[in-house]
Amino acid sequence: MTGLIDTHAHIYDDSFANDIAEVIERAKEAGVQQIYMPNIDSSSIGPMLNLEERFIGFCVPMMGIHPCYINSSYKESIAAAESWLEKRRFCAIGEIGIDLYWDKTFIREQQEAFVIQLGWAKTLGVPVAIHCRESLAMVIDLVKEHQDGKLRGVFHCFVGSAEQAATVIDLGFLLGIGGVSTFKNGGIDAILPHIGLQNLVLETDSPYLAPTPHRGKRNEPSYLQLILKKVAESLSCTQEEVKQVTSFNANKLFTNAG
Repeated sequence: MTGLIDTHAHIYDDSFANDIAEVIERAKEAGVQQIYMPNIDSSSIGPMLNLEERFIGFCVPMMGIHPCYINSSYKESIAAAESWLEKRRFCAIGEIGIDLYWDKTFIREQQEAFVIQLGWAKTLGVPVAIHCRESLAMVIDLVKEHQDGKLRGVFHCFVGSAEQAATVIDLGFLLGIGGVSTFKNGGIDAILPHIGLQNLVLETDSPYLAPTPHRGKRNEPSYLQLILKKVAESLSCTQEEVKQVTSFNANKLFTNAG
């Protein structure tokens, strides 16, 4: 039986340090069969790989450097990530992209790091998990520039317009839908009917962006059920259909990598 797949969760975060076993158990009880973990920087690699080893086949790591951790010395972080890619296989390059919400100081460095990591994905034949907070138009332009038919992946936490969604889909990417879809003024529920279920995957972004009614609290993969329910309501289809299609999309994207 097909289970839910959380395509984006930082469950190696310190906020899960004292109860990760219970978090995983609740996820399984909620029907989650797999969790994909995007890396953020050099310091998160160890905890992430420990979870992979502890929950074999259930917690699956990516490798990349999050844009919020790109600064004037970003080449050191990039080198560390690249060294891991030379040692072993990862399911995707992520979490990569551009973030202009917190700090615009290192826009150039973020762009350079993003392009470098897109190159890794093309060379290795794996997808990318893209972060584009307050930078969607810029990220779309960069992906367009470097799309040669080899790039694929997920625009994580998509909150753009229907027109931007269509552009992302035309570029060969899926849209990651998470807790924002349940927010009263999130706006994603209104554009989902224009996107189509075949272009979606589900995610929590745990421990961030917990869905209603847990908004403002620690998010966890078991809450994927709430996102599933909202997406089904928005698309006027059954939860089973959403589960089947989004899990198929995730499996096709990640397990066909490399």
